[in-house]
Amino acid sequence: MDFDMMKKAFRASSYFLIPFLLLSSIGTTGCGSSEEGDASGDRRFLSVGTAPPGGAFFVVGGAIAQVVSDNVTALQWEVSAEATKGTQENIRRLSGGALDFALANAAISYFAVRGEGAWERTYPIRTVMTLAPNVALFITPKSSGVKTIADLKGKRVTVGPAGAGFEYFLEPILNAHGVTYDDFTPLHNTQAGAVDMLADGSAAAAFLGGAVPTASITQACASQDIHFILFEEEAKQSLIETYPFFESATIPANTYRGQNEPFHGLNVGSMHLITFAEVDDETVYQFTKTLYEHREDVVQKHPAGKAINAKNIVKDTGTPFHRGAIHYYKEIGIWPEGSATASNSAGR
Repeated sequence: MDFDMMKKAFRASSYFLIPFLLLSSIGTTGCGSSEEGDASGDRRFLSVGTAPPGGAFFVVGGAIAQVVSDNVTALQWEVSAEATKGTQENIRRLSGGALDFALANAAISYFAVRGEGAWERTYPIRTVMTLAPNVALFITPKSSGVKTIADLKGKRVTVGPAGAGFEYFLEPILNAHGVTYDDFTPLHNTQAGAVDMLADGSAAAAFLGGAVPTASITQACASQDIHFILFEEEAKQSLIETYPFFESATIPANTYRGQNEPFHGLNVGSMHLITFAEVDDETVYQFTKTLYEHREDVVQKHPAGKAINAKNIVKDTGTPFHRGAIHYYKEIGIWPEGSATASNSAGR
């Protein structure tokens, strides 16, 4: 081959080689969600599933995402909150890889990780942190004549938004008091909508709650005289002994208008931060460490952030902890050795 022919061949091959090199360069430097983002200099994007706007999940999830994102600059993470339909959607999206972290109700997670109730299979989710308690109860206008949970029979009762998963903790509560969903007419509405239904008489009682004080209960008590329906002590103790997500919780006297005595009720499933079992340990470790070390920043955005404390965050609610979180808790000396969730978490 003479020199001119060699030059032509080289130019022709270059036309194919240069675009290939450009594409290779884009493929190796343009992906911001790389698992090795902190080592390569690429930015890594992480998502936190919350719930619809208007509730504590939405605000607390947004606060967690912002606080972590603002304080992991060395890792070049960008953490964002994503509004979802709530716990059930969050669990499914974590399992499918569409979310990295999420907020959930511990009662719903308890059944999901076991594939029980309405869950069609087991979902390998893991706890990162136990957060604020969800103190919920039945309330009714004093004029309704309803005094006990048994009195709900034959009545119209709001039991949470459709698809929210309230049945996971409500059915055990009702069953412990000898009542089922078939004994009354269940109505589905938001907490604000449930208060309106109590006000216009279209519902005799409503199951409401969340972090104390709960805005919906405050609203209901402001507009009429409200009776807080007590849990039977025997039933309450049975629930606490049977399910790890139930625990005693007291609403202090005078929290709500007309509530002159402490109300001895139930945490029906704490808010908790969860992730997928297969998320790598280092990611969970760094996320947990950053959030805990900057927990006061969460408190400034929502009072529920006070639950991010050494005693509360390691509480067992029945969903195994991710071992990346366990690693951090052991490192700072707050992990309870012998915890029921420790051995379950060992293999993620």
